[in-house]
Amino acid sequence: MKQYTVTGMSCAACSARVEKAVSKVDGVTSCSVSLLTNSMGVEGSATDAQIVEAVEQAGYGASPKGTATESENDKANNSLEQLKAAQDALVDRETPKLVNRLIASLIFLVVLMYFSMGHMMWGWPLPEFFNGNHVAMGLLQLLLTVAVMVINQKFFISGFKGLIHGAPNMDTLVALGSAASFGYSVYALFAMTAAQVNGDMDAVMSYMHEFYFESAAMILALITVGKMLEAHSKGKTTDALKSLMQLAPKTATVVRDGVEQEISVDAVKKGDIFVVRPGENIPVDGEIIDGTTAVNESALTGESIPVDKQPKDAVSAATVNQSGFIKCRATRVGEDTTLSQIIQMVSDAAATKAPIAKIADRVSGVFVPAVITIAIITIIAWLIAGETVGFALARGISVLVISCPCALGLATPVAIMVGNGKGAKSGILFKTAASLEATGRTQIVALDKTGTITSGEPKVTDIVPDETFFEGTGNNAGKLLAIAASVEAKSEHPLAKAIMERAKTDEIAVAEVTDFSAVVGNGLTAILAGKMIKAGNLAFVSKFVKVSDDMRAKAVEFSKEGKTPLFFAADDRLCGIIAVADTIKEDSPEAVRQLKNMGIRVVMLTGDNEQTANAIGKQAGVDEVIAGVLPDGKEAVIRKLKKQGRVAMVGDGINDAPALTRADMGIAIGAGSDVAIDAADVVLMKSRLIDVPAAVRLSRATLTNIHENLFWAFFYNVIGIPLAAGLWYPLLGWKLNPMFGAAAMSLSSFCVVTNALRLNLCRVYDPKHDRKATPDRKNKTNKPNESEEKSMTKTMNIEGMMCGHCEARVKKALEALDAVSEAAVSHESGTAVVTLSSDISDEKLKETVEAEDYKVTSIQ
Repeated sequence: MKQYTVTGMSCAACSARVEKAVSKVDGVTSCSVSLLTNSMGVEGSATDAQIVEAVEQAGYGASPKGTATESENDKANNSLEQLKAAQDALVDRETPKLVNRLIASLIFLVVLMYFSMGHMMWGWPLPEFFNGNHVAMGLLQLLLTVAVMVINQKFFISGFKGLIHGAPNMDTLVALGSAASFGYSVYALFAMTAAQVNGDMDAVMSYMHEFYFESAAMILALITVGKMLEAHSKGKTTDALKSLMQLAPKTATVVRDGVEQEISVDAVKKGDIFVVRPGENIPVDGEIIDGTTAVNESALTGESIPVDKQPKDAVSAATVNQSGFIKCRATRVGEDTTLSQIIQMVSDAAATKAPIAKIADRVSGVFVPAVITIAIITIIAWLIAGETVGFALARGISVLVISCPCALGLATPVAIMVGNGKGAKSGILFKTAASLEATGRTQIVALDKTGTITSGEPKVTDIVPDETFFEGTGNNAGKLLAIAASVEAKSEHPLAKAIMERAKTDEIAVAEVTDFSAVVGNGLTAILAGKMIKAGNLAFVSKFVKVSDDMRAKAVEFSKEGKTPLFFAADDRLCGIIAVADTIKEDSPEAVRQLKNMGIRVVMLTGDNEQTANAIGKQAGVDEVIAGVLPDGKEAVIRKLKKQGRVAMVGDGINDAPALTRADMGIAIGAGSDVAIDAADVVLMKSRLIDVPAAVRLSRATLTNIHENLFWAFFYNVIGIPLAAGLWYPLLGWKLNPMFGAAAMSLSSFCVVTNALRLNLCRVYDPKHDRKATPDRKNKTNKPNESEEKSMTKTMNIEGMMCGHCEARVKKALEALDAVSEAAVSHESGTAVVTLSSDISDEKLKETVEAEDYKVTSIQ
């Protein structure tokens, strides 16, 4: 998406005009204009020159924020300059200007109000010269009003410029209202001079009451107050983005030719060696090559507890080195650093539009012309009704100045900006405004097991020594672990690494083994202290030693709990069992519970066999477990789930990318692969599952805030315009002074922006106020449909499967059949539970499995 800065916009009608003009350019596929940040995001093949020309023809200005064709080195070299430019673009320059305009306006306005309302209504004294000199009083009011109009000339320049280009905006309404008041007052002044020349003093006095000079000036002053409050509040909504930008380090200490030198951070190149001392910010993303430390990553993740780092660990720009001296190699610099990507995500989200904003955009596009039409009709109607020109004009002017398209235009973007900022501070990044809106409407959450619900790293959970093997009453568990670690030391299997990690933690000495051999899919053999050690699953080890019923029962129990039992034997005797499992994260059960309390159905996807999957699913508390899903099968599962409701897929691996893309909302765990993060709509920087309900909670709060803003914006105009037009005057005698209309207009936008700022008070991790999701209107439910519940299943008993690879082969072969919708295969139980979508013969199922060199003994 190309980003542009747009100048000259004053209200929602302006942004709608720009968006419409750019969308017509050949090659533009999408265009989104943000009134809040005065920015525009454009997708397509159109050139910068074409885009800028279209904006200028619409009566506004535009300039590209950065070139899209920069090389990697250019990006690195210019990143600091671009960051400064981005920070500069967010600086609130409008508020100081408006303050100066307001002060200057008030100086003249106070004098004007004294002469007009103070003297005429309350008889305040005037200099002797003005006593009885009504023409002089009128001339003074004219001059004071002209001064206020000159000070606030921007309203007239922007308003009439928009009118000339056929794109009237809020400034047009203000300019027309003020100009009409001023014009009619000038007419009354000239009529007064004619009456005085003719000696008609009664007419002179009557014309004194026809002056609206104070209204013309007061309208401008009050709108300026509103603009000032609005600008100040809008500046507050970008505080989160500004604070992120301020985190960016400015310098780095690199080692070149063996000498440390401090250079600008944008001069650091990929592969450079840099050093960071305690208390310093890490300048770019890198990998530690020497030293250990604790790093405070709260700037990026919101997590206040420092993270211990050692060689080969990754570090990120803008995090703080708290304890040790470290030497690192730069891996990502310039725009590629994690911080830069976060800033880019938040900026892009602000430049996009939520689908809910389309309603306001459509209304804003016709709002100003409609208001002008209503004002003209109001004036004509009251004149026909027999009212004076002054009365009719006052009603028309009130309609013009009370109408507020800004409140409509700001209702959605201010809430999106604050919501995104709040998410960024909590380590929850929404890539677009649409993703922030849609996350809260999720009905089903599909969780990948490994790395999402679980830690993704197998750990030793149980050590059960065979007491008959070990002599004495010493640490038999430690002795078993020593045997296991010695034989597993030469293995590259993930389960072997879990045993080595436990041995290191327990400070178990590892002995050297000889004649090491790995039997694929079964286990390991090696000679330790003259004894032949065998390690592997039950099927492998039981070929060489006798396994007691008690040990077999233990193994079955471990399997039911989702653990993998590893057997170890020495010569012809069993040494014991070590259970290894991918343990669930501490926050996973609580995260699932919170999601369920929100009325969201939680489904776990895994490639594990059904027994292991059910054990993990039970610990996590999910509603449904879908086991035996191959990496390329997750996308198909998501497709089925989408028939039942809006689906959010949570994953972390490359194999999750298709499913993340297919889901209505893809949520990537931040510690996962870059591919998964690129495919996702939401990124969780902390890699904690508890951030999923937090993201849903924040999305719902933002959506509620948008609804409140839109209600206020529509309600205000629906109530205010009829009141200003004098609709209630014949019945209740209510009429609105144009000055009060201008005051109401000023406050409407301020109220919308202030309401959006309340999102900063949202407690995204507090489940106290959670509510059930609203059922989908499209007859979708959070339960599986009846056709799926009634689908037929068959259980096949299969011999010859020894490992997970065997499971995968059988599963893939069965699911290739058109009649098979799913196959849950387990090598441990020797079964394949086949779910059928249509009839198929047992002979065909048997033939398919045996073609993979396995034997089918029965089908039930």
